[in-house]
Amino acid sequence: MNTHEAIRARRAVKHYDPDFVIPPEHERELFDLTRQSPTSFNMQNWRFVVVKDKQKREQIRKAAWGQAQITEASLLVILCADIKAHAKDPARYWAGAPKAAQDALVPNITPFYEAEPHKQRDEAMRSVGIASQTLMLAAKAFDYDSCPMIGFDANELAAIINLPEDHVIGMIVTIGKALKPAWPKVGALADDEIFIIDEFPG
Repeated sequence: MNTHEAIRARRAVKHYDPDFVIPPEHERELFDLTRQSPTSFNMQNWRFVVVKDKQKREQIRKAAWGQAQITEASLLVILCADIKAHAKDPARYWAGAPKAAQDALVPNITPFYEAEPHKQRDEAMRSVGIASQTLMLAAKAFDYDSCPMIGFDANELAAIINLPEDHVIGMIVTIGKALKPAWPKVGALADDEIFIIDEFPG
């Protein structure tokens, strides 16, 4: 499936075949593709918690208000981010780059974020958002289905996965084979409400 087809075919699927298992080689490829996603300063601040333990899945399902896809999907990925990545040995993000690039970029990484907590969180969520779409489109290219989820108690989920204090949870993505199709696409807003040329009207 080409990229354009995958974008149009991807839907939020809620019901999965609980007996279907994504082959390990496809799983590896999905995550290799996902980590090609861009991040600011190449910080790679996303962290992907892949939950395989069935007991943990059941705990997460309770924290997600009983939603069936938590336990029925072949893959359950919790997309998190390290909000302090800018301050954790930033030179490693440009290891192997030309010295000119290292000299220009590395000294600016920490100062750009350090005094602005809101910018740290914004960057974390940007990275998670981009990576989640990459993951879902890569899954669709394999003819798998997916669902981005924010319907969960974030504090409960953080406790279940032992989330570090300086990390945030962005969303959950489930991946597998659909048991039934998603609802049809509806409610498309008019183009002139979505696409603004040059500036918003006064």
